[in-house]
Amino acid sequence: MKIAIIGTGYVGLVTGTCFAEIGHTVICQDSDGAKIDILQNGRIPIYEPFLEDLIKRNREVGRLFFTKEFEKAVKPSEVVFICVGTPPLENGEADLSAVEMVSREIARVSDSYKLVVEKSTVPVQTGEWIEKTIRIYSSKNNEFDVASNPEFLREGSAVEDFLHPDRIVIGVQSEKAKAILQELYNPIINRQFDCPVHTHCPPSGDNVPFIVTDIKSAELIKHASNSLLATKISFINAIADMCEKTGANIKDVSYGIGLDKRIGRSFLEAGIGFGGFCFPKDLQAFIRIAEKCGYDFKLLKEVEKINVGRISRVIEKIRGTLWILKGKTIGIWGLAFKPNTDDIRFAPALEIIKQLLKEGVLVKAYDPKAMERAKVELPEVTYCSDPYDVAMEADGLIICTEWNEFKELNFEKIKNLMKRPFLLDGRNICDKDKMVSLGFEYLGIGR
Repeated sequence: MKIAIIGTGYVGLVTGTCFAEIGHTVICQDSDGAKIDILQNGRIPIYEPFLEDLIKRNREVGRLFFTKEFEKAVKPSEVVFICVGTPPLENGEADLSAVEMVSREIARVSDSYKLVVEKSTVPVQTGEWIEKTIRIYSSKNNEFDVASNPEFLREGSAVEDFLHPDRIVIGVQSEKAKAILQELYNPIINRQFDCPVHTHCPPSGDNVPFIVTDIKSAELIKHASNSLLATKISFINAIADMCEKTGANIKDVSYGIGLDKRIGRSFLEAGIGFGGFCFPKDLQAFIRIAEKCGYDFKLLKEVEKINVGRISRVIEKIRGTLWILKGKTIGIWGLAFKPNTDDIRFAPALEIIKQLLKEGVLVKAYDPKAMERAKVELPEVTYCSDPYDVAMEADGLIICTEWNEFKELNFEKIKNLMKRPFLLDGRNICDKDKMVSLGFEYLGIGR
């Protein structure tokens, strides 16, 4: 099947590449010429495990193409996925201007049937606007369908998530659209493809759940899913604060909570808060969506408030140990909002650094993948070649991202490099007793 992917950000690039990997012909289009030049030259503009090799392989076999020209992508394709960004406006609502622009362009260039699929995260009822826009701006009266197919990809494991999903959700309003999307996803639904991620793929078991709903329900599933996951994170961070006040241990508490099958252990790791482009943006957007529907979603407002407050909690902890911050040197391990990505959007580490800089702190930092992006946003920081360089003559260290590299360091060497061996473990990746025995002033979250 021939597919057009409009937008080559995290979602579009992974979606297009993985569709090519399971046998479809995919043309990815982006208005950012520099990004397309990078892709056409065999490089990729983001870091995502497995993605670069998959792009290279599928380009070589002639299943994956990149273009700046909208018409070249859309005209020969039966299915068009809208994967453009929907960043937050000042009031928290999603900016849908790019979605509208793409819809108008689809109407302009199409000369045959198209199935137009929302893949971008959009507010409920966006599908109606896309359909209306295409009808208004189309002069050819071609047949088309609109569908919703929300993405559930985690940065750092997006390729694996696409090929081995928990579920595939589609929102459609015609049997034709349903049949096309089912055919498109059949290799994944039936697990009939050579997995590029696992040497020996896990036992397949049953087929992947293929959920068919109306468009509005599919749109809501995405926002509701992300909001619930964000709620779990803020909940366990609130419990971590209670642990610190009572002397309980959040590691034990979260483990005990998570063993309840009704709750589950995922997203119950206390820390310095969630970041990335999805959770903060989608949470704000969902609150605004609820307001427009006449519902005051106070629960999600509190979830957002708790998460924003994690940054000031970290600063309080640092000040409580170091006293005067001005003139001190503090090292930051981890800049990306999570491991296995170079994405720094809404990353807690960057917010912590900004607050430290305001306090007159000299900040040193290291991240395995995200430093080049961070240098653009925070040029005042001293960027180091490795974690040991960060520790040199530092008055304190903060672990902001739980990269495996940080778990395997020689902490005795780290302690001897530091001016003052103070470690704030913002992700609870270290053994507290071991750190204390080595001579660190150790602070975790909820411990």
